Order: sequence, then C-alpha cells, then structure tokens
Amino acid sequence: MNKLETTYLGLKLRNPVIVASSGLTNSIEKIKNLEAKGAGAVVLKSLFEEQINVDAGKLANNTDYPEALDYINYYTKNNSVQEYLDLIKNAKAQVKIPVIASINCVSSKEWVSFARKIEAAGADALEVNVFVLPMDRNAPPEKYENIYFELAEKLRGMLKIPFAFKLSSHFSNLVGFVQKLNVPGVVLFNRLYAPDIDIDTLKFGSADIFSTPSDIRNSLRWVGIISSKITKTDIAASTGIHDGKAAIKQILAGAASVQVCSTLYKNGLDQLDVILKDIEKWMENKGYKSIEEFRGKMSYDKIDDPLIYERSQFMRYFSSIQ
Repeated sequence: MNKLETTYLGLKLRNPVIVASSGLTNSIEKIKNLEAKGAGAVVLKSLFEEQINVDAGKLANNTDYPEALDYINYYTKNNSVQEYLDLIKNAKAQVKIPVIASINCVSSKEWVSFARKIEAAGADALEVNVFVLPMDRNAPPEKYENIYFELAEKLRGMLKIPFAFKLSSHFSNLVGFVQKLNVPGVVLFNRLYAPDIDIDTLKFGSADIFSTPSDIRNSLRWVGIISSKITKTDIAASTGIHDGKAAIKQILAGAASVQVCSTLYKNGLDQLDVILKDIEKWMENKGYKSIEEFRGKMSYDKIDDPLIYERSQFMRYFSSIQ
C-alpha cells in the first residue's frame, strides 16, 4: 500500500497534494505533466460565471446586426462551456488521477445548470469557488448567507458526484455556517482578489496574486477547529502551503488534502516531488505508516489545550515586545 494514499470527497488519492485551480491546470498537456510530477489530483482552472457574460458582451459590441445578438450570446455561452467540457473529457481519458472541475461564481442562478454537463463530461467532483461581497449595510447577514445555502441545496438535488465549496473566512460564525451548508467538502480558504493603489499614477491595480508561507496561519486555525466540530465534511486546506512542513501541519490539524499553487509558480513543478518526499521522510522519522495515522492528531479536540485554537491574542506572546 502507498503510505501517502488518502481519500478526499470519497475519491481515492495516491497522495493528499492537489494542484489548485489555476493556469497550471488549464490544458491537457499541463495536467498530464502534473500527474507525471506526482500530483494527487488536479482542480481545473475555473469557468467563471462573469467570464461567460463578458465574452458574450464583447462579441455583441462588435456586431452591427442587433437581430444576431441572441444567437451570439447563445453561441458564446455554449462554446465557452463546451471548451471546458472538452477539457474534462480529454483529461479523464488521458490521466488516472482525479479531475475536479471548478466554477467561480457570485450567485446561485443560471450557471447551476452547467453542473449537470460537468458531471456528464466525466468530472470526478466539482469545486465551487463562491464569494458574495456584502455591500448593503441595511441587509441582514442571512441575505448573503442564503445564497450559499440555496446553491448547496440545488447542487445536492442535481449532482451525483461530490462537490466542495471553496470559502473565504469572512463569516461571523464560520463553524455554524459550514455545518448548515452541509456539503461533502469545503476548501479553506480561497484567495480573494485584493486591490492596490499606485501612489505615483493614482490608479488601481492588483496586489500580489501569490500567497506566502505565512498565509497558512488563518487556514490552519480553522482547519483544526472545523475538522473537530464537523466530521462529515472533508476539508482541503489552501493558501500558504509552500512546502512539506506546511502540508504536514494542515494534515495534523485535520485536513483530508492540501492544495498547492503559488509554490509551483515560484519554484517549478518539481516542488511537488519535494513536498511529497518531505512528507514521506517526516512520516518515517515519526513511525507513521499511513496518512490516517496522524491526520487530525493536532485538531481542536485532540490536544490538551484546545483554547490555543480560540485565542487570537496571547499576553505572553505580545507583552514582551517593546
């Protein structure tokens, strides 16, 4: 038996290291290369809800025939989706590792019908990257949270394949939210677009799109808590996992799998092998023969002082800093 073998969303993985949705997973050639480099699974580059609408709008603006707009919108949407479905089919035909489709959305509306086509194309699972920015100060919190709940209910009713929600940490009661969401898996956390300001040009731009190793801290806390509180939902840890040590920490906290992306852009695809060898070496030194032997060993309910996960500020850590 492969000592790194594990399961996520009911899927058997040869190891817990999944390549996250990104430009690294947008073609069959890249996916085959990732499999050869050791990836346990891949999450395909997301099909964006906005992307479909924007593409249709751009084509519409370039036509002088208003009567053709309906056809152009229909054609663009179907071809955007079809390219994605073809990628799923080709990947499933040419690689053995699980292929997880991805949708990036801001609503529970039209795109949901795409989920059936994704399933029919052969995807092993679906990852839903959803974030709704609360902008209405007069709206109750449940108005925004209900979008997630409605979406989860729709997907439960139409899909046979498992699915996971890739979430942000911006919820007032994250544990209660995940419990009520009642989905097979959650990915903690998505890396949100962050605006930046150029003080010389006085223009907006994007902050660094890549994570850093220090970004692991927030997800590590919540993986440890949620894995203890909600045992029926698999957790994939994401953001800030750049090496084997970070992957081990997240699995110790209770993650079923870890997602990597930024470290592959920064260090190359051979970093996958480095991470896997680091995990194997650590397991050998500790005497672990399987991932399950140590998964969750340092989660909220397994440590002597679980308040460590709850406290955000400790006197002994900060009082000595002058």
